[in-house]
Amino acid sequence: MPQTARARTAHRPRWWAELLLLAVVYGAYSAGRLLARGDVSTAVDHGLAILRIEKAFFLNAEHPLNRLFTSTPALGIPADFAYASLHYLVTPAVLIWIFRRRPAHYRAARAWLMLSTLLGLIGFTLLPTCPPRLLDASYGFVDTMAQYSSYGWWGAEASAPRGLGGMTNQYAAMPSLHVGWAVWCGVLLWRHGKSPLLRVLGVVYPLVTVIVVMGTANHYFLDAVAGVAVMGAGALLTAPALRAADRGWTRATGRYAFVARHARLPAPTPVDEASVTGATPVNSPVKPPIVSDGCETSPGERFPGQRTRTNSSTRTAGGTGAAADDAAKAAR
Repeated sequence: MPQTARARTAHRPRWWAELLLLAVVYGAYSAGRLLARGDVSTAVDHGLAILRIEKAFFLNAEHPLNRLFTSTPALGIPADFAYASLHYLVTPAVLIWIFRRRPAHYRAARAWLMLSTLLGLIGFTLLPTCPPRLLDASYGFVDTMAQYSSYGWWGAEASAPRGLGGMTNQYAAMPSLHVGWAVWCGVLLWRHGKSPLLRVLGVVYPLVTVIVVMGTANHYFLDAVAGVAVMGAGALLTAPALRAADRGWTRATGRYAFVARHARLPAPTPVDEASVTGATPVNSPVKPPIVSDGCETSPGERFPGQRTRTNSSTRTAGGTGAAADDAAKAAR
């Protein structure tokens, strides 16, 4: 892996950038769910086909679980609360935990979640499926969300808040991302949790979610299986997707650096070394010092100092000559 890729993997990304990215992705996912609404009759046909396959292989565990939750409010009401809220609470909580405590693994965990959610959105589009609770009552299912709606904030239409049922796609049942996201949380808690409690939660939470989605008649057993398969496919695609993202990042940054290096910049102005350092250049001739220090005189005019020095010299010379004559007379 390139050095820039290792650095971006090891260091925690900026929280505000991650928050913005996740908000954009979840908004696109929610919009995609609404746009993926198929024909109701087609969704019902798909639901009945799944139910027939399950009955053929004795996999329709949702029937006895739904009867249990319907007849036992002590189980049905908490299950409805769990279905309507936990995937909105536990999934972000685990993502934040990875972001803060295991930053080296955050980027892979986030990519895994996003890729799997994208695959689930493709499944919603290609295979709209009527959940068991929306089938005709003759098929033996009871909508516990409608039965216990007076205990919670959800309405009879879906797990969305009361009055907002039209803002969700009730036929986005195959695969079950409730189960898929719970598996994602469980794997991360098991792999990166140091305490036994976190590891136990990593096993219990996905199992409880599977029971809840079937007991509330929101999903078939095969929906749950498809949710696990989607997360498995997302896990396999995570490493290649990250490598492709790293290559794209390296190329983009390399192209930017190339453009910056070859950009046309103005030629630098030559600097006079002597004007900066005060030193005389090596190859330049040495100029004599200016005695007058920039002052100019008229022709024949002497400086006052010169005049004084000349008179003194004359007197000194005269005194020396008289002393020499006296010495010659004494010798004679």
